[in-house]
Amino acid sequence: MYLIKTPFWLRAIYPNCTWKIPSKEKVIYLSFDDGPHPEATPFVLEELKKYNAKATFFCIGNNVLKHPNIYESILLAGHAVGNHTYDHLNGWKTDTNSYLENINDAASLIESNFFRPPYGRITKSQIKAIKQNKHLPNQIIMWDVLSGDFDLKLNGEDCARNVIKNVQPGSIIVFHDSQKAWDRLVVALPIVLQYFSNLGYKMELIP
Repeated sequence: MYLIKTPFWLRAIYPNCTWKIPSKEKVIYLSFDDGPHPEATPFVLEELKKYNAKATFFCIGNNVLKHPNIYESILLAGHAVGNHTYDHLNGWKTDTNSYLENINDAASLIESNFFRPPYGRITKSQIKAIKQNKHLPNQIIMWDVLSGDFDLKLNGEDCARNVIKNVQPGSIIVFHDSQKAWDRLVVALPIVLQYFSNLGYKMELIP
């Protein structure tokens, strides 16, 4: 089970995390999890380039190790990166010390002060430990809207509708540049980019 739109009560439970960036301007923040991926990431970069859109890529350390050239292409295109652990760990199933070590392993490959917990699953004690460790990325970035592109029961048009119906100025949106999401991403992302571009929105880096 997952929620497309992050409710206020969930943001209240984790107030030390960034869920959206309130704005009166037409600006949204696209983000992509689980890459770099040899097929999905180059596709995303090409689509973003068409609309002069910028995004933040939350990368898995092991994937950066496997695909360093693709990781570099993200940076060269002017996008931002974030730490998404080394092995895509579920914080609810991982003790705090092991979790921090895994983030640190990824940090040796990903230079960023942004961290996003895989699945959004992180404990309050893990958040506290991350915030207190000056060697780890301590700006924990969550999201306002999930596209649902990881959901095998949906199609690409469904995922695009999830975003279009729920986004507001300042929303942080999650897509995935991964094999699992590929069939839906390839349809949904172009629809979303064109829709918000036509409305005059800017797609910028998470500040």
